Amino acid sequence: MSVGVGDRAPEFTLSGSGGSTYSLSAYRGQPVVLVFYPGDDTPVCTKQLNSYNNDLVEFEGVGAQILAISAQDVASHDRFSGKHGFGFPLLSDSDKAVAALYGTLGPIGFPRRSVFVVDAEGIIRYAHRAIAGLTFRPVSELIQAVKGSST
Repeated sequence: MSVGVGDRAPEFTLSGSGGSTYSLSAYRGQPVVLVFYPGDDTPVCTKQLNSYNNDLVEFEGVGAQILAISAQDVASHDRFSGKHGFGFPLLSDSDKAVAALYGTLGPIGFPRRSVFVVDAEGIIRYAHRAIAGLTFRPVSELIQAVKGSST
């Protein structure tokens, strides 16, 4: 059974880029955009995270924090983030436990490109799990979801 809109977002604590540890609960009081992506330095993931980074001011304008999560280790995340200058952390879910909590693993355990908007109280207000993962949700759609979560 996977979580969806209206459910409490499962709590997690993961190591991330820059050597820090990140917990979802640390962001209570503000919206969070959880971005589950298949892998560092892959074409679509690179395009997706660069798109979100290029429009980071849009997310900041609605008070939202982006947390990007994949199964690579922190060293891989540091290289990937350093190469592109991401203004948000990349979190390492190496055992895919958080991906499983959010129902983002495909039938053979491969991570599916997915995005969740969690409101200031920790409730999921938007959920999208891609089937093929060849495209990603545009910034404008995510900003609208964040705005809708704060009303």
